[in-house]
Amino acid sequence: MTDLPMVVPAQGLPSRVRIHEVGARDGLQNEKATVPTDIKAEFIRRMAAAGLTTIEATSFVHPKWVPQLADAEALFPQISGIEGVDLPVLVPNERGLDRALELGARRIAVFGSATETFSQRNLNRSVAESLAMFEPVIARAKASDDDKVHVRGYLSMCFGDPWEGAVPVRQVVGVAKALLDLGCDELSLGDTIGVATPGHVQALLAALNEAGVPTGALGVHFHDTYGQALSNTLASLQHGVTTVDASAGGLGGCPYAKSATGNLATEDLVWMLDGLGIETGVDLAALTATSVWLAEQLGRPSPSRTVRALSHKD
Repeated sequence: MTDLPMVVPAQGLPSRVRIHEVGARDGLQNEKATVPTDIKAEFIRRMAAAGLTTIEATSFVHPKWVPQLADAEALFPQISGIEGVDLPVLVPNERGLDRALELGARRIAVFGSATETFSQRNLNRSVAESLAMFEPVIARAKASDDDKVHVRGYLSMCFGDPWEGAVPVRQVVGVAKALLDLGCDELSLGDTIGVATPGHVQALLAALNEAGVPTGALGVHFHDTYGQALSNTLASLQHGVTTVDASAGGLGGCPYAKSATGNLATEDLVWMLDGLGIETGVDLAALTATSVWLAEQLGRPSPSRTVRALSHKD
């Protein structure tokens, strides 16, 4: 077996994709055991050395809700000096924003829902109430000083909800536009329980465009519950999307949606993109070694198929 795929470009795809790496935040927040701060910092440094330039570092949510990320204040100073790497952090409210800004964070993210049930379970608020909570957070971030803070909006349950079932495209478009109207610089469309299929993905992207949302403001965040994450990613690339969320080693799920399994593995994504001749700047061998190392720290094998293939060659 080769360490790299044969490069055969396909028509109509972007020449470069920016990977928004979420393993250190979205992945580790779902671990049953708390990962030591120095291991988290080393994980982020190793991913940066492998060529990832956007690495979501942690979350400034109250430790009661996500105890695995209670060390945000201790972690962020250890990694904030990494050259050439953006380190977004999740903030749930104004207090979270204050904590992040005090440490010098310049990229933040808020986490909303396209459905009422998940919004209540995740944020203990309706969709409208959550948007009202985000409004001052985003406004303050954008007005913080001359070096304005970049704001990402996560929109979960864009394709299906474990309580409400299939989510109407029009409903998702409405919440997406509301987040962008509040001032988000980009929006990540989340398939939180992994039920999307390529036609559904392209229908949502087209509907967002028709509503005035440019493709350049959109990223995609797929879970691989039904093995559809890569096919949905390819459908997004065919539509012109160039920002794809992924998690090193396939870590992650969703603590408030038990049917959500792991995120799209970054290594699986890079293997596909390398084969298509699409630039990412990521060294697949180095990233695979990083995920093998982290799996050893966690005491279990990586769920990424590419990691398993490249690390168990005879």
